[in-house]
Amino acid sequence: MSLDPARPAAGGDDGAAAGGGAPTAGIVATGSELLAGRVRDANGPWIAERLGELGIDVTQILLVGDRPDEMESALRFLAGSGVDLVVTSGGLGPTADDLTAAVVADVTGRPLELDEHMEKVVGDIIAKFADRLRWDADALAEANRKQALVPRGATAIRPAGTAPGLAVPPGEGPDGYPPSVLVLPGPPREVQAMWADALTTAPLRALLERTAPFAETHLRLFGVPESDIAATLRTVGEHTDLGRLEITTCLRDFTLEVDLRRRPDDEAALAAHDAVVAEIDARHGRAVFSRTGETIDEIVFGLLAGRSIATAESCTGGLLAGRLTAPAGASGHVQGGVVSYSNEAKEHLLGVPHELLETHGAVSPEAVHAMAAGALERFGVDVAVAISGVAGPGGGTAEKPVGYVCFSVRTADGREIARDPVLPGERGDVRERSVVLAMHLVRRILAEG
Repeated sequence: MSLDPARPAAGGDDGAAAGGGAPTAGIVATGSELLAGRVRDANGPWIAERLGELGIDVTQILLVGDRPDEMESALRFLAGSGVDLVVTSGGLGPTADDLTAAVVADVTGRPLELDEHMEKVVGDIIAKFADRLRWDADALAEANRKQALVPRGATAIRPAGTAPGLAVPPGEGPDGYPPSVLVLPGPPREVQAMWADALTTAPLRALLERTAPFAETHLRLFGVPESDIAATLRTVGEHTDLGRLEITTCLRDFTLEVDLRRRPDDEAALAAHDAVVAEIDARHGRAVFSRTGETIDEIVFGLLAGRSIATAESCTGGLLAGRLTAPAGASGHVQGGVVSYSNEAKEHLLGVPHELLETHGAVSPEAVHAMAAGALERFGVDVAVAISGVAGPGGGTAEKPVGYVCFSVRTADGREIARDPVLPGERGDVRERSVVLAMHLVRRILAEG
């Protein structure tokens, strides 16, 4: 959410231009499956982030179906909005509903022409699969030719799959289509693989000559609501002009992301940036765990270098172990984990005394203390994390309501951090929030050590 410091925070995570005449872009993601909600658009946000890093403001991301009239409408709308670049994703395959190249050619007034070199490139790629998949020879030739049709004057970009990308320069004359157009395939893997080559094309090089990368600061805070940051920004705005500084906040993975973006040669924006960072530090400094945009996962991974860890989980059912083992190289520090969902599992696998469970219950500070001790002993690790809670929707009591979760993070040298908050949300929220909180407790104990 881009914040106007004079107003309280509302929901969302949209960005707003920081001003100053930067080149602008619009993005069109095509695919009826996107509109139906079956597939989430991964390309639009990724492309927007990459363009932002280059100093190009993205003003809009549009989703349209696999229908030529909708694609044409989106292209004409963005041209009318005055953007310098339109980036499309999707609709470049060999099938009948892959119409992006044809629509772009029609809107820009550049008829499709066969690129014989690209026809051979695509043909060689498809031929590798043809025999194994027993594709029809006639259909193969038609698909090959279709994907090698390029708008006149455009540059074809070598495919990362089977479909080339296209870089179309802006039109000339009163009837020309004013923005440059970058046409990319639909699969995110192909978009990302093609990106570096796309930036070397003449239309993109011409655009990049007009801009410079933004100077950016990425603060990450844990345990601070957006309303508090909104109040902090209002305070700064009372004595500092924030008009040339873009401030974007977003609550993601239960972490508050505060991103500050400015033109590197804008002294007023730099002064505003420094005032905002200073006020956030003064009010929320203890909650700031990253100043470079690093995620909690990346930070914990780095802190675990040369150390070993194990987990003992009940209500989270192995979600914490899954998160710790997600990065490549996790085997260098994760020794293992126990999902001790039942009391019997807590007793037999982790050595939690039966009497302790009878007296205090499976969801208690005493139980997770013993679970963490059991994981330390059985895995022989440097740090162990234990979680047990009431995730709901049933099972809560007045003393231990739904959302009550107990944590213990213990180290082999005898240090411990324990917490037992009541976490908000439904069952899935409680479980996910528990994992995030556990990651932050691990960060704290490793950083202090």
